[in-house]
Amino acid sequence: MNIITLYGAAGSGSVPVEAAMTLIGLDYQVVEAPTWEGDVERDKVAAANPMRQIPTLVTPRGEIITESAAILIWLADSHPQARLAPGIDDPRRAQFLRWMCFIPASIYSMFWVRDVPSRLAGEDPAAQVEVQRRTAERVAECWRVMDEQVRPGRFLLGDDLSVLDLYVAIASRWTPRRARFYAEAPRMAEVVRRVDALPALQAFWAERFPFGADDA
Repeated sequence: MNIITLYGAAGSGSVPVEAAMTLIGLDYQVVEAPTWEGDVERDKVAAANPMRQIPTLVTPRGEIITESAAILIWLADSHPQARLAPGIDDPRRAQFLRWMCFIPASIYSMFWVRDVPSRLAGEDPAAQVEVQRRTAERVAECWRVMDEQVRPGRFLLGDDLSVLDLYVAIASRWTPRRARFYAEAPRMAEVVRRVDALPALQAFWAERFPFGADDA
């Protein structure tokens, strides 16, 4: 069958990947694996990804792709008719790649520490709280730096929606959450609200990452 398999979970880094596949119109199935819940969930992913992390995508040919940014770029480039990324000769391509790499390197990576602060802080509760505080501050700082340098139109790269918009719209809902994101990144704030309101994704958002008070 010509179906993509995605290991992921509601509210997680698999959601922008699922949103992109929904917009493209691909057939895909999700193996629900909220890996933060323990080894049973992580073991679901182990056969496809030894790191036992989501998202992990398996193509219909059996090729495995990990890392959310890589998956999003691959999806967009493999389906140029969907116009979800600037083409290789597009003058916006450099900034697209820049920010697609910036998010996982500078922002997404913080959650490996924040979600389980004992990884770096040990068992000291006070140290764990401080790690969580500092990672939230670092994420906020990175959003501010990005916001100072982007020049959005209707979307982050101009008038065309891209997988970068989907990526930012999801990552900005994680700690320190949207209120802080809106304060630190006023240029991007209007863009993510526009992504939230895309008619083609309303049913999808309701199922995979419902909006709450933190997103207002």
